Amino acid sequence: MVVAWVHFLLEAFGCNKTITPQFIGQLSYEAEVLEHHGPGGRMDEYTIAIGNIIYIDTSKDSDYKSIGTSLDGLILAESGIPKETIGLLSHVKTNAIKSIDFIKKEYPKFDIRTATLEDYERYADGIPKELNPYFYAAIKNHMITQNALATFEENTLDLKLIGQLMNEHHHVLKNDLKITVPKIDDMIHAALDAGAYGAKIVGSGGGGSIVAIAPANKKQAIIKTLLESGAKSAYEVSVTKGSTRI
Repeated sequence: MVVAWVHFLLEAFGCNKTITPQFIGQLSYEAEVLEHHGPGGRMDEYTIAIGNIIYIDTSKDSDYKSIGTSLDGLILAESGIPKETIGLLSHVKTNAIKSIDFIKKEYPKFDIRTATLEDYERYADGIPKELNPYFYAAIKNHMITQNALATFEENTLDLKLIGQLMNEHHHVLKNDLKITVPKIDDMIHAALDAGAYGAKIVGSGGGGSIVAIAPANKKQAIIKTLLESGAKSAYEVSVTKGSTRI
């Protein structure tokens, strides 16, 4: 809604800058996160405004690149359980930042962008125990993201590998950050048992939806299984072109 509203205002009243999808995404981010202190980053606003499949470099302001225009086999399933986005997202983000700050005070050269699980083993004892899961998750999730980026940049996309990375990510969200609920986990297991390459919770957690990636010949069976497992709804989705004036 924020992206659509910003896009409408720019189209209706004009602007002294060139109106690009990235500009719409950046203004939406500034309105929602900087002005109203939302806990998220640029991901939602940029993805919605720009469309396609993009990689966002969060270490640089407004830096992104397009890495694809389509992704076959995506299935979205809604749990019907409402989620408390702002509080949960803020809690996870705050603790992740705290854990990294603890390390950087002692080791100023530490860089999350190049960190490995060996770094986690090396530095974990230097932060409060309650922050350990967030430190591990920050490193592991960054590694998963970089592996996914490399996969998307290959000439032929390996859907099985993407599914495996989705599973790894969900494992971190479930077992380390603990942001899933039983119904979500049941839906994940149902999708995988029905033949999905991978599945994970999406959004801030605590409820909401999951996304699965599936072979073409098993999509309908997976959708049927998800509905039988208790999903409120389940359906195939596709990559869109972003915010568009009709």
